[in-house]
Amino acid sequence: MIFRGRLAWLRHFSARDFRFARQLFGDRRRLIVPAPHHPEPRAWPDDALTCAWLGHATVLINFFGVKILTDPALGRRIGIHFGGMTLGPKRYIEPALTLREIPPLDVVLLTHAHMDHLDTWTLKRLPRGAVAITAKATSDLLPRKNFTAVHELQGEETRQIQTSGGELLITAFRVAHWGARMRHDHHRGYNGYLLERAGRRICVAGDTAFTDFSHVARPGGIDVMTLPIGAYNPWIAAHCNPEQAVAMADQAGAKFLLPIHHQTFRLSVEPMLEPIARFAAALSGEPERLGWREVGETFRMP
Repeated sequence: MIFRGRLAWLRHFSARDFRFARQLFGDRRRLIVPAPHHPEPRAWPDDALTCAWLGHATVLINFFGVKILTDPALGRRIGIHFGGMTLGPKRYIEPALTLREIPPLDVVLLTHAHMDHLDTWTLKRLPRGAVAITAKATSDLLPRKNFTAVHELQGEETRQIQTSGGELLITAFRVAHWGARMRHDHHRGYNGYLLERAGRRICVAGDTAFTDFSHVARPGGIDVMTLPIGAYNPWIAAHCNPEQAVAMADQAGAKFLLPIHHQTFRLSVEPMLEPIARFAAALSGEPERLGWREVGETFRMP
């Protein structure tokens, strides 16, 4: 009986994980290509809302003087770190900024504990002095000495953060995802966030399958929304597809859409450029809402 149970587990493991193990070893000699664009955040004005996509779910934001970095993952690989090595998927495109080019930060925003979103290798190397905002039961994973404060948020919890650039109101909301880092630690939370400042709003959707985003809507709308659009085949129960991402942005009342979570790591089987092609097609009637297409592009709200 025990043997039969272990055999069933092995079949499950091989179906999901051996494919990535083969990819892992096959990627050893593959070159990582440079990002198509290079942001210049030190030249961004503090009286505007400016964002740049650094790759995967990592977005650098200047929110009217408050500098924010979302889900930073800037290493060559994401995964389990040990002995100076990282066991996990390799990047296809280099980060649009190196760690040395990251400016001083006010807030590091972490949506959940998955290794492509909460990358401890990167967190240890970021400029010190920021406040970390993270999901329930995930602060134990953070290098706390690197941050002036660490706040866990859950549900519809709101936190007012005072930074050197000014005040920032952050509200967490639950999405359709999961938070376990090592498959057994299901107590960990997973968030999306609404950021408010100077009469403007940014929605960071985090990772999510298709779900109702109408509860995120606010009078006057949301100015900018980052949306995951990749890793839906076969993980549609955990990641929305591009058309669903547009539908959720419409439910939230978002004006400009910034697609993330694609082109950087191969986490599922759809072609690497399929997500952005489908996303752009879904917005073909309103192309002005699409904030960027390639890693490194910068969006400034009109």
